[in-house]
Amino acid sequence: MSAPPIWLEPAAFETLADALLAPDPAADRTTLALRAESSDFLRFNHAALRQATNVQQAYATIAVERGQRRLESTLSLGGEPVLDAQRLKKERELLLGQIELIADDPWLQRPAAATHSRRDERGALPDAGQVITLVHELAGRRLQQDLVGFYAGGPVAHAFADSLGSRHWHRVESFHFSWCLYQRADKAVKSVYAGTRWSDAEFATRLEEAASRVPLLEREPRTLSPGAYRAAFSPSAMAELLGTLGWSGFSLKARRTETSSLMRLQRGEARFAPGFHLDEAFGLSTTPAFTAEGFVRPASVPLVEAGALPASGGTLNSLRSAAEYGVPANGVDAHESPEALHLQGGSLPQADLLAALDTGLYVSNLWYLNYSDRAACRMTGMTRYACFWVEGGRLVAPVNVMRFDDDAMRLFGAGLLALTDTPEFMPNNDTYGERRLGSVTTPAALVEGFALTL
Repeated sequence: MSAPPIWLEPAAFETLADALLAPDPAADRTTLALRAESSDFLRFNHAALRQATNVQQAYATIAVERGQRRLESTLSLGGEPVLDAQRLKKERELLLGQIELIADDPWLQRPAAATHSRRDERGALPDAGQVITLVHELAGRRLQQDLVGFYAGGPVAHAFADSLGSRHWHRVESFHFSWCLYQRADKAVKSVYAGTRWSDAEFATRLEEAASRVPLLEREPRTLSPGAYRAAFSPSAMAELLGTLGWSGFSLKARRTETSSLMRLQRGEARFAPGFHLDEAFGLSTTPAFTAEGFVRPASVPLVEAGALPASGGTLNSLRSAAEYGVPANGVDAHESPEALHLQGGSLPQADLLAALDTGLYVSNLWYLNYSDRAACRMTGMTRYACFWVEGGRLVAPVNVMRFDDDAMRLFGAGLLALTDTPEFMPNNDTYGERRLGSVTTPAALVEGFALTL
């Protein structure tokens, strides 16, 4: 299917919007939202390509509003602008004929005036052949590693227009490449390289670093006794912990109904460390500068400042919750889940992380995270792949899989010793249905008292 890349071009979307969004006395507002992508998906085994797929798809959501009522419908686009416009016009007429059949929505809001934004970034990604060749030459021939991995990358476009005159265009290119270098059986070193600008040199560096750890898997693994350990978390492990914190932690609705995992922070009973600064940083992510309803997002929403709640309250306020509780909305979706978490870096040089750890546990990956006690902000999960025991700042032995159960507010409060100085940007790797545009940006962390249970 080759037609949908038309919808990755702003001119095509402008033409479609002009055809559909002329003022209509039958509707107070008509909106058009677009999601399109052209994505390469590559699967590797034994450092050789096993499956290559390119997905090109585009979806348009047409919506009509009258009074406090709103109806919408989503159609896939075939890539022929005239035919796609005809189908969407028919769908709009069907929605207008049905809108009187639904009840008023007391929380429905719409922008008071037209808004505009534009972001279009191109040319920073490799083509599929380049990735395939690099994996084969570097991992297979030079390093002679059994690499098993998955690459997803390409342009994604989101756009919005309405009959008030709003026009928003957002096209970004990103990639996410995760791989394991297998030593034997389930013994592997897992690595991730992701971002918006590909570098052959950076990929080679990460691949070589992972390969240098594979021989350590031949050593007798350590089984740690349950207890509290000094630990260093990689950015990948931190992303899992921060992502779990986002499950209701920052939701306005969850705070007001007291189901948030951060109620102790809300009540002033606990706080994070003074060096813990967390934002929902739309402006530093790949997320659009606008919502699906056409509202402009702020560049940043402070969530935690110097370990405490900011003056704004540190919550993500959807349109509906904002209307219900009488506070300003701040550009998040209806689920009030973070899409662009950004934890500010600290002062510890990234290269000195293991030396600062000295003796303890290096956590490269975490898995199966969940809350064991949401009200207490206690999380549980498993270590994953090549986590190592460290002595004298050197990796000395792999550690058998362990379960942890710990209070995240304590872990990043009194337990937080340092954050590294180089936050790493990691795009969302979710590809179910479509590639997502969210991300987590986080440094590595050094903590005291990481609680392993079994």
